[in-house]
Amino acid sequence: MKKHKTVIYKCSSCGKEEPKWLGRCPECGEWNTFLETITNESKTSRKEPGTAKTLPLAAVDPSEGKRIESGISELDRVLGGGIMKRSSILVGGEPGIGKSTLLLQLAEAALTNGRILYVSGEESAGQLRLRADRLGISKEKMQRIEILCSGNLNEIENTLNNIKPVLVLIDSAQTLYSENAGAVSGTVNQMKYCSFELIAWAKEHDSALLLTAHVTKEGIISGPKTLEHMVDTVLYFEQNDKTSGLSGTADCRFLRAVKNRFGSIDEIGIFTMGEKGLSPVEDTGRMFLVRREGEIPAGVAAAAILEGSRTMLVEVQALCIPAKGTISRVFSDKIDSGRVSRISAALEKHLGLKLSDQDLYVNAAGGIRITEVGADLAIACAIYSARTGLVLPAELAIAGELSLTGEIHPVRRLSGRIKTAANLGFTAFLGPVSNEPGLRPAANIKTAIKLIY
Repeated sequence: MKKHKTVIYKCSSCGKEEPKWLGRCPECGEWNTFLETITNESKTSRKEPGTAKTLPLAAVDPSEGKRIESGISELDRVLGGGIMKRSSILVGGEPGIGKSTLLLQLAEAALTNGRILYVSGEESAGQLRLRADRLGISKEKMQRIEILCSGNLNEIENTLNNIKPVLVLIDSAQTLYSENAGAVSGTVNQMKYCSFELIAWAKEHDSALLLTAHVTKEGIISGPKTLEHMVDTVLYFEQNDKTSGLSGTADCRFLRAVKNRFGSIDEIGIFTMGEKGLSPVEDTGRMFLVRREGEIPAGVAAAAILEGSRTMLVEVQALCIPAKGTISRVFSDKIDSGRVSRISAALEKHLGLKLSDQDLYVNAAGGIRITEVGADLAIACAIYSARTGLVLPAELAIAGELSLTGEIHPVRRLSGRIKTAANLGFTAFLGPVSNEPGLRPAANIKTAIKLIY
């Protein structure tokens, strides 16, 4: 076994290693800090094909799992604390929802001294500059943002190797093309081949990659499903219902993770779109509660729900009308219709409330999508109120999971929901059996209705 010398260049400021000398470190941004280092490695006279070097897990440097703060609080919340190095993130959304705006604001706000490459296959350099001026990005911040208006994979890879960026922003995956994957851009093979090459480059060079993607009319990311398996994180940009009528949710955007290898998928990021781009919404408080003058109508309930680590009060609205056909139907967009059917079946069974001849309409104010089980009891109370015409108290907040047996099961962080509701002026709270102060405990749906009326 022979020894051979390998020359590498190591940054004296942050320790980043590069195979050749660079004037500026792409990690810390310092100039003239790369020093030549010689390492001795063992070299066998003959290497067996297919063999690979392994190392103990304990020998892996924990700093390799370091994150880059995006500088956008709501994005960091969804990602689990920031952008993981060597990770790849796919952002999907409808046209005009703000994907390109989000990438450009990220390029401005990212807390890193390294260089950032923005690759646009859809817009020209002039269009990007106009957007940057509209967003109020300073010329000082623009200096570190390198732009490349091309979808050619060879040009992108050459640029990456030349400038060694810390963040690579691709807009969009559908515009990438390579001669090795065919002559037509936007095909399944083009997207898979080009995305794989860029993901591999990011992992090898200690960078992070973000790609935007178009969605189909069904709301799923256009292209091969393999693309979602290749990346580490998949984010969806959603827009609220513009007809909701809530002034606090005008041009509201929701950012959700449906896949996240480095964090939870329960968190949600909330933005508002304005003249200066996307603005994070920190205090959601009464954002999804309708402000009314006068009495509250029947069929309205305030649900205390959890979205990741954040508690929100959301108005749930229900409407019952005689079925137009022989079979009753459920119309629910932001709340799963199967879930509404299950709750209405429990009400009909355990309260004798006749709903089988009614068409049910259920909605969440502000256009937010509710998936948390803690909203079950509030949905049930809203449907009961709509069917009977009995108005729920305006000062009542509700949380609890409703089972098919009519029992109300405990929910996570009940004390936090009660506290948030109290801070927003709700003097009564209906929920599962617990010793929490300020709670009206109910073991089942019958008891819950009796406590209300």
